[in-house]
This record gives sequence, structure tokens and C-alpha cells, in this order.
Amino acid sequence: MLQQNFTIRDLSQLTRIKPHTLRIWEQRYGIMNPQRTDSNIRLYSQEDLKFLLNVSILYDYGLKISNIAKLSLEELNEKVKQLASEKSQIPSQIQNLVVSMLELDEERFEKQLNNSIMSIGLEETILSIIYPFLQHIGILWQTNTINPAQEHFITNLIRQKLIVAIDGIPHSRLRTDAKKIMLYLPEGEFHELSLLFASYLVKLQGHRSIYLGQSLPLQDLKAVQEVHHADVVLTIITSNPCQEDVQPYLDKLKAQMPDTQFWITGFQVVSQVLTIPENFTVLADTRIMKEKLNAL
Repeated sequence: MLQQNFTIRDLSQLTRIKPHTLRIWEQRYGIMNPQRTDSNIRLYSQEDLKFLLNVSILYDYGLKISNIAKLSLEELNEKVKQLASEKSQIPSQIQNLVVSMLELDEERFEKQLNNSIMSIGLEETILSIIYPFLQHIGILWQTNTINPAQEHFITNLIRQKLIVAIDGIPHSRLRTDAKKIMLYLPEGEFHELSLLFASYLVKLQGHRSIYLGQSLPLQDLKAVQEVHHADVVLTIITSNPCQEDVQPYLDKLKAQMPDTQFWITGFQVVSQVLTIPENFTVLADTRIMKEKLNAL
């Protein structure tokens, strides 16, 4: 069940507006009228959250809060959509994507994402907007603000963009000295967006992408490598294997594929100290991955 009420601290975390500022906006401009508990604690609804996200977008674009407060709900929404299509401010774009997800508004999401891609390109859109947006989704999960349908709705739209972009890279970009890069996610790992983006970067740099996708058993990875002999095998470990199982998994990879060059990244890899086998390279972030691909 989704969370129905939020404290002022929850709202501050989700909208990046300080609690003190929120209180002033309520008192001076009547921005919102929260319910209160018997102990006088402010409680805000889902509608309050979506409303305040839109307010924060206009505020980030430089509109005065006194003028924002005079807008009707319809005028507020229309102004946000208008500014989103005309200007490019990254924090506000992220907030726009959050509102699109909460409202399951595909048109608004597509318009925002396409505007970003036209303005700064797909690669920078992924790095500067989509990745921070996905981190924001993590916060929304922690506060029980979104449900799986909302997350799947938005991540599948992003997935479609990446697949189209990968398919659109012309064969002429393939280098004469192109390397084979095999990409996969470990068994039980389903966070595919980062792997798709890695495949995009591989092809963009002129290398061959052998894309095996999500949740691949180790024995299947070994069988494919025996056929293709990839120069590098790249994997991203976000949630599975879990933290305590990452080291044993790396040790198994080393034992079963001792001559294979592995590039590894993802939260479970970079967030802890591991004993890294000599044929493994840890990529701290996507920009380093791009540099490594360029240097091959």
C-alpha cells in the first residue's frame, strides 16, 4: 500500500526544499494547508507532494514564490509544461520526470526527455538526468511513495529510448580494430538500464557488443564465452548478488574463467572493499567506462 501522508521532512527530501522554507511558504502565501496530528505535526497528502514538485520546478526556473502562489492548479500545471519544453535546467527536469512517473503521464515524460536529448544529447541526458532521476526513485521507494507499476512504466519508457538509440548507431562506426565486449547481468539481477547504456557506449565507440541481458547463469556465460572469445566481459551488480555474496561470485568467475578480462561496476561493487582478481577491472562510474572503451 502506498504511503498516504508525508511529514514535512519527507517532503523536503523529495522536493529539495528546506522545511523552514516550506513553513514560510505556507504561512505567507498559503501554498498548502496540511492536516495536523493531535500533537500538531504537519501531514501532507500524495496530491500535496505532486503539487509541491510542480511548485519547486517553477521556483527553480526563477519564478517568485509570491507569483507562483497566485496560480490556479490548472495554470500551475500548464506553466510547468510550457517551461519544460522551452528551457533546460537539470534539477527541474528531474523533478518533471518524477511528476510524470507519479501521474503515469507518458506524453509529459516523452516531451521532457526528448527536449533534454535535443538540448544536451542522449549520453549527457542519461548521465546528468536519468541516473539522478533513478536515484530519486530509490528515495521514493524508501518512503513508500511509488508502486511497482509506476516504476515499471517509467523505466520501460527509458529502456525503449536506449534500444532505439542502440539500433540507430550505424554499422559504419565499427572500427577496423574493434574489440568484442560481452555484456550481461548476473543471475537474479534485473536492473537492465545501466547495461543497455553500456551497450550503447560500446557501439558508439566503434566496438562490437555481444549483449546477453539480465539474469544470466554463470554456466551459460562460460558457454557463450567459449564460442565468442570476447576481449572483455562487462557486468553490473546493482542488487544481486547481495553485498556479502559479491566476493564469492567474483571468486567463482575467476575460477571458472581465469583467462577472461572482466570489467565490473555497480553499487554492490563500488560501495565495498573487495579482493579484486588480477584479470578484473573495477569501473568506478560510467565516465570511466567510456574512457576505458576509448582506450581499447
